[in-house]
Amino acid sequence: MKLKKNYQLKNFRFALVILVLAISIIGVLVVGSAKPSLQNRQIFGVVLGITAMLIVALFDYNWVLGFYWLMYAGNIILLVLVKLIGKEVNGAQRWIDLKFTTIQPSDFTKIFMILFFAKFIMNHEEDINELKTILKCVVLILPSLVLIFVQPNLSNTICIAALFCVLMFMGGLSYKFIRNVLLIVIPLVILFLFIAVQPNQPFLKGYQQRRILSWLEPDKYADKEAYQQINSLMAIGSGQATGKGLNNTGATSVKNGNFISEPQTDFIFAIIGEELGFVGCCIVIILLLLIVIQCIIVGMKAQNLSGQLICGGVAALIGIQSFINISVATRIFPNTGIPLPFVSYGLTSIVSFYIGIGLVLNVGLQPKKY
Repeated sequence: MKLKKNYQLKNFRFALVILVLAISIIGVLVVGSAKPSLQNRQIFGVVLGITAMLIVALFDYNWVLGFYWLMYAGNIILLVLVKLIGKEVNGAQRWIDLKFTTIQPSDFTKIFMILFFAKFIMNHEEDINELKTILKCVVLILPSLVLIFVQPNLSNTICIAALFCVLMFMGGLSYKFIRNVLLIVIPLVILFLFIAVQPNQPFLKGYQQRRILSWLEPDKYADKEAYQQINSLMAIGSGQATGKGLNNTGATSVKNGNFISEPQTDFIFAIIGEELGFVGCCIVIILLLLIVIQCIIVGMKAQNLSGQLICGGVAALIGIQSFINISVATRIFPNTGIPLPFVSYGLTSIVSFYIGIGLVLNVGLQPKKY
């Protein structure tokens, strides 16, 4: 198997690259408006991401998948290092300090898991519905979920768990099995939520429980846990149709009044709503949707199941993470921090998503032969 192949330019998905660059430019502008001191670092992250994307796009993904167990081990090692030497910020230990920058390994976990299960599921394509194979898959994803959950990082735990379910479904998991699982999981989730809001519950940390309670009773927690989400809704609503404009200095701005902490990351969508308005919000959502659709289209033309899973996995990751981020900013979900793909500030987040797009581009360069 060759490291690189002779690709044809006609198979390169320029439309996908243009869409990703367009939303990244919006990200640079909005991050610069939310926190001007971070705009240059955001630009550096985008440039680094583009470089990574182009390099990854050249390497045969089938060759890359040959190292799937090495990637799995590397991911676990990184997550263990977070627990051992990780940098703690606001009670969470999620980052590794490299002196010149910090990285959040859980962002790379998503890409590693897409690659690992793309190969593992393809190897078990014939017996994916056997209980033994399903249990193997569950056992293999559990270490990552546990290590991320204890950081604590509930949002990324949920995101990766959802991504895993999508990969299993795309790999051929039977509808009958999915139905049976849902019949068990849905009542358990309802029971979990009921217990989670009770005093002295054993599952969640105090701040996690308060976030759920503030989502259910925002008026009661308006000055504390619900404060950011309430102000996020105010910011989005105040932008009306076309927004107040980037870098505005209006005294009535929610951003300028510092009513939302870290607006450049988890609540970047609130800044988009306030400064670019309803039109800006729609543009961002449409761009993300088109990127997801492009990834799916590439996957439909992939030469094998692993290529389909890579494209579907990247599409699912972008869709799931976008949905969670926007839902938090609009108070559809409880407050849980997760970046908006290609838009929010964060070096590892940007680079990891660009690596994902690079993998999709490589799959596209090797279409199925009819």
